[in-house]
Amino acid sequence: MNLNKVFLIGRLTQNPEVKTTPTGQLVCSFGLATNKVWYDSKTNQKQEKVEFHNIVLWNKLGETASQYLSKGSLVMIEGRIQTRSWQDNTGNKRYKTEIVADSMQLGPRTMTRQAFSSPSQVNPKDESENQQAPKEDGIPPEEIPIIEEGKDEEIDVKDIPF
Repeated sequence: MNLNKVFLIGRLTQNPEVKTTPTGQLVCSFGLATNKVWYDSKTNQKQEKVEFHNIVLWNKLGETASQYLSKGSLVMIEGRIQTRSWQDNTGNKRYKTEIVADSMQLGPRTMTRQAFSSPSQVNPKDESENQQAPKEDGIPPEEIPIIEEGKDEEIDVKDIPF
């Protein structure tokens, strides 16, 4: 038995690009960066290597990605590796390896620069309940949901954000 399965968690390197094929199918593509961090035992220095991946999403999945993702968004992609080939204008055979997504999980939502810099768009009630100080660049930290143990009430699965 053979298996072609990929799981990637990374950030978009560009905004999703949406096209429609001649047969009417929607296709969405974007670049995704993943990294590996380790410490070099000889120099005791932190090392990092970044890999770049070409992601392709079809139909409804591509439509969802184009609506909710933008450059810098965190996303998890599950799919398969596919290499396609074609001949360019000069007659040379060209290859491109892509990850064709079967499913996608969006990362945590964050406030945009525009929404944070415009206090008229913020509900005063929400502001008092969510007192997070902005980072140095003026953007508040990502909201991380907290589920507390020991309360008398049960946790409803609908309240879990992922």
